Amino acid sequence: MTIRIKKFPFLILIGQLLLLLPRHRNSAYAAGSGRWDLLMSNIGISSMHMQLLNNDRVVMYDRTDFGASNISLPNGKCRNNTNDLTLKVDCTAHSVEYDVSTNSVRPLMVQTDVWCSSGSATSDGTLVQTGGFNDGENVVRVLKPCNGNKSTCDWKEIEDALIQSRWYSTNHTNDLREENNLYPFVFLNVDGNLFIFANNRAILFDYTRNIIVKTYPQIPGGDSRNYPSTGSAVLLPLKNLEAQIIQAEVLVCGGTKNGSFLKAQRGNFLGALNTCGRITITDPNPQWIMETMPLARIMGDMVILPNGNVLIINGAAAGTAGWELGRSPVLSPVIYRPDNPVNSRFDVQNSSTIPRMYHSTTVLLRDGRVLVSGSNPHGLYNFTGVLYPTELSLEAFSPSYLDSESINLRPRVVSPASRRKVKYGGQVNIQFIIPGPINRNLVKVTMVAPGFNTHSFTMNQRILVLSSGNVTQVGTSTYKINSIFPNSSKLAPPGYYMLFVVHQDIPSEGIWIRI
Repeated sequence: MTIRIKKFPFLILIGQLLLLLPRHRNSAYAAGSGRWDLLMSNIGISSMHMQLLNNDRVVMYDRTDFGASNISLPNGKCRNNTNDLTLKVDCTAHSVEYDVSTNSVRPLMVQTDVWCSSGSATSDGTLVQTGGFNDGENVVRVLKPCNGNKSTCDWKEIEDALIQSRWYSTNHTNDLREENNLYPFVFLNVDGNLFIFANNRAILFDYTRNIIVKTYPQIPGGDSRNYPSTGSAVLLPLKNLEAQIIQAEVLVCGGTKNGSFLKAQRGNFLGALNTCGRITITDPNPQWIMETMPLARIMGDMVILPNGNVLIINGAAAGTAGWELGRSPVLSPVIYRPDNPVNSRFDVQNSSTIPRMYHSTTVLLRDGRVLVSGSNPHGLYNFTGVLYPTELSLEAFSPSYLDSESINLRPRVVSPASRRKVKYGGQVNIQFIIPGPINRNLVKVTMVAPGFNTHSFTMNQRILVLSSGNVTQVGTSTYKINSIFPNSSKLAPPGYYMLFVVHQDIPSEGIWIRI
């Protein structure tokens, strides 16, 4: 079922997902293991939901019905809490804004329950958050990015903005007493239709006519990949954007065996799946190609990096999503290189020391780091006497392309300036500096849409490799490349993107563009 939001007709809700309408690894640098940095030991909340905005602030929130958080609302603010029987007046914040530049947080105020909700940034950069639990299930909340008076930069709530109450997702025909269809994976295909994957099956859906236009084969093995058997998924990089036929591929990784949720409730924690399925959704006769991960994983997140590789991070090796149902944290991320030959695409990275279980979150930052927070498999904040305490810390994972050994190969964008507006099909000359030797055949320009992350899926996340001309030198260590932006909103929905120049798989710091 597709749901249009009454006061936001340009947005489509699929279940609980909000969507906008409209080569081999080179040897220039050795494969590294990445680096972990603890940014803050306590941000005040346990981040269940996360979105990067175009002012380089990251909005995070958890829920309003499970007790006081660890950060107070400003200026003595409080809210009447009708959802929490133990805390009728709550003077703590359940949402924060993290400033990347200052490594600090400030509290935000949500009035209604945002637990297990969804969201997306609109074309002007506004974060629109939809639904939730209890008094929040019909509510839409908006937050506009701002750099001025912070006292006015806060959530605005619109009651009864949703036609139908939303919490998690629309259920399809389920296994008996077991869901496995919640938070379906949804991607905008290059033809403008929606690829929707739930449980172990997928369709191509024309939301304008409300019809299924294609049914894909069941993923081999038939095991579950969606909540509570939570895997993750990404749309792989879109390339050759000037071609008559543009190929689109989806990668689905992790999950668990059918029946795991019910068994976990009885104390039997089955091992997670160690497989990924990759499918070309634009093929006339699409088929799944299965690959084996080095580490089995449930509740993992998949983050598209600026160079087109995929980071698989967070999660557990046994059990399922849900309260107290995960076991054996997977502390080591894995990088997947989609252009490498089969059987040489996965690369295990350095381990964190902090388990990130149920209700963990992660997003890509403009500087190329990956922000990681959250983990709360409990119905309340719970810090003692449990296997995996509620986690309030904030970390950053730096892939090996940020190693100091790569500094002379790393591009730095000189022009255009950040926040440049571009047109569909428009051309832009991009100037950049590379201090060391350049391989002009290994330069590309990518644009990445920042997504909304919750429950192991990042909604609206996508990366496009721009069609570009030859690299020419225009000064000392300074170069120029002419890039053509996508010609259709079917390829790149309108909004803000991070644009990167990538040299030998090493990305520049991104700049914001708006298409």
